[in-house]
Amino acid sequence: MNWTLTILIALPIAGAIVVALGPPDNKPAARILATLFSAAALAVALFAYFSYNQQAGGLQLVDRAAWFPAIGVSYHLAVDGLSLPLVVLTALLTFLAVIASWNIELRVKEYFAYLLILEAGVIGVFSASDLLLFFLFWEVELIPMYLLIGIWGGPRREYAAIKFVIYTLLGSAIMLFGILLLYFNGPTPHTFDLTALAQYRFAPATASAAFLLLLFGFAIKLPSFPFHTWLPDAHVEAPTAVSVILAGVLLKMGGYGLLRLNVGLLPEATRQFALLLAILAVVSVLYGAVVSMVQPDLKSMVAYSSISHMGYVMLGVAALNAISLNGAAIQMFTHGTITGLLFLLVGVVYDRTHTRDIPALKGLAPRMPLVATIFVIAGLASLGLPGLSGFIAEFTVLVGSFSTLRWATILSAFGIVITAGYILWMLQRVFFGPADERWRHLTDVSTREAIPLVALAAIIVLIGVYPAILTDLVETGVAPLAARIGPP
Repeated sequence: MNWTLTILIALPIAGAIVVALGPPDNKPAARILATLFSAAALAVALFAYFSYNQQAGGLQLVDRAAWFPAIGVSYHLAVDGLSLPLVVLTALLTFLAVIASWNIELRVKEYFAYLLILEAGVIGVFSASDLLLFFLFWEVELIPMYLLIGIWGGPRREYAAIKFVIYTLLGSAIMLFGILLLYFNGPTPHTFDLTALAQYRFAPATASAAFLLLLFGFAIKLPSFPFHTWLPDAHVEAPTAVSVILAGVLLKMGGYGLLRLNVGLLPEATRQFALLLAILAVVSVLYGAVVSMVQPDLKSMVAYSSISHMGYVMLGVAALNAISLNGAAIQMFTHGTITGLLFLLVGVVYDRTHTRDIPALKGLAPRMPLVATIFVIAGLASLGLPGLSGFIAEFTVLVGSFSTLRWATILSAFGIVITAGYILWMLQRVFFGPADERWRHLTDVSTREAIPLVALAAIIVLIGVYPAILTDLVETGVAPLAARIGPP
């Protein structure tokens, strides 16, 4: 038994309790405690990363105990090359989001407590090796995210929060039907254990029905067209740090579910519905890119770009080969760092200018040189420039997909052209256009604000230059899935 993952989940929960029980008017203490607990969780996540044996591969750091043995439920945590990068990503983005939230003044204790509970729930999703435990952690993230948007969000925060809950609950309910279908039609005695279910071959009708039920829940969270409409509202109204978590890790729950459950448990059904996945992927890539181009709001543009970029994850799944699946898994990590950085940058610009209107933001680079430099790095990574992490992910997806889904790959590649158009157009208008005297008073970021920006920019460059630090680990997690799928 290994307690690393249990400690990793328990740390933010303990932090939330300590912060919530602290002195009611001591805002600095709440900020410091949240930072310390999130830093401790990040340290444990990095320990898990460096202690993982890539040569052995498979599920490691296993913590398992009987929970409800009468119905086949166990407390079963483990990580592999697919889930471990997402665990590290969650801990990293939460820590940076906490640092970026030190300017929060409203109900500070509750804010940081909810942020830490959200971290615990998402890490639990990526660590669970029991289907019921997976579902319980999936639901845990719903309440803190609802409150973070509904209390600390923008003018339409109640609408955005309720819309998020309705979509998520609908997806969760349908996904639960799929989980129960697998449970009652799986091996005897019935079990929720993912390892046992992955070794069982379900009847074709059961597999097809379960695949579609699970796909519905994961497509909402990803989000895929046409289940995406909750995302722009949630992003636009959410506070900056919450947008970072939402785009950086919550969307990855949908992609992770597709890989872990749909591909891992139902390979034959995945092959059966590969065309459907490819169509959804292409539409999402192109629709998200085109709509991003016409957004006047900077935050809304980044939100719609996530729909486009997460379409590459679904394209990689649809292609059903080792290279494309690796690309899909890599895309989840790289998109989390790139989009998390973009939302942090948008938040900095908004804090100083009090507007996100792209036409109104002109010539900011001389006033905010560090912000402009990092914005260029994040933007170029988003459009897939070689040497940055976004290129590694999208190139791998497209190379892997071309052999089996040629038309879908060509259309999706055109999405990169559109992405380059709206990213470069935005950078030119906001930072390198003619100077506007309204912004002559602006200052660059403080040291505290610069820490998360520089950290994420460094990771984007590091992975772009030395991708093996991520790709070697991901390959160990994707290899068993590719083996389950078999040759095309």
